[in-house]
Amino acid sequence: MSAAALTRRDALRLGGAAAASVVLAPVVRARAAAWKAIPIGTQLWCVRMQLANDIPGTLKAIGALGFEAVELENAFSRSGAEWKTYLDAANLKACGFHHRLSELQGDKLAASVEFNQAIGNRNLIIRSLAPAVYTSADLLKKTADEVNQVAERLKAHKMRVGYHNHTTDFGRIDGEYWWNRFADQTSKDVILQLDTGNASEAEGVTPQSFITRNAGRTISMHVKPFSRKDPNAYLGADELDWPAIMRAAETDGGIEWYIIEYEKEGVPPLESLKANLELFKKLRS
Repeated sequence: MSAAALTRRDALRLGGAAAASVVLAPVVRARAAAWKAIPIGTQLWCVRMQLANDIPGTLKAIGALGFEAVELENAFSRSGAEWKTYLDAANLKACGFHHRLSELQGDKLAASVEFNQAIGNRNLIIRSLAPAVYTSADLLKKTADEVNQVAERLKAHKMRVGYHNHTTDFGRIDGEYWWNRFADQTSKDVILQLDTGNASEAEGVTPQSFITRNAGRTISMHVKPFSRKDPNAYLGADELDWPAIMRAAETDGGIEWYIIEYEKEGVPPLESLKANLELFKKLRS
């Protein structure tokens, strides 16, 4: 029986809950089909050992899996021009580069800008900070000010600075999560790259709540599964509420890139990336 053909008498006969499930089914399907056309990349940390031996071959293998882009974390002593040649041959775009903060400051900034311009990347993401920054309100403020300065300097190059979380970002300072304090003390030009797996390792953290709380800042997101019961779980078999996370990212977050990451030791990285990409697409179908 179609929802359109469901009469009032049918609804009474089926009962409230059953009728509601019939009526709402098309709504649920419509909502699932309404995901935005967000491109999907992967973080090259997952295949760092393969890249150390064969950059062009590894990138072509990633492109063949169906990924649209990659996020770098190491140039392996190759120039931006060389990387651009490899990326083009693999039909891949660059959706980010994980930098140290020091690489975006002083005389080092020019070289970082030049490299990222060559590969066509505008998202320069700070990979981590010194441990002391996560426990000191003063150091947090100082670091936030430095990141704001980087953001201002990158504007002239039409680039953006961002920050990637680990579990330590969800400790608290004076009752507030470090992540939220950093968001409040940095400008709207600073990307908050949420890593779902890293964030969820902190007790009580739900990624979607932080995306919504810091609206417009989650331009890219590391799509990483998390499960306490099965640490090796793939996307969809883990414990995260992916529909809620994606809904928050696409309505509140301002998401431009989904970046799949799976980095368990002993698991062939290309196989696990392929499986997680297919599962993520299934979650979005």
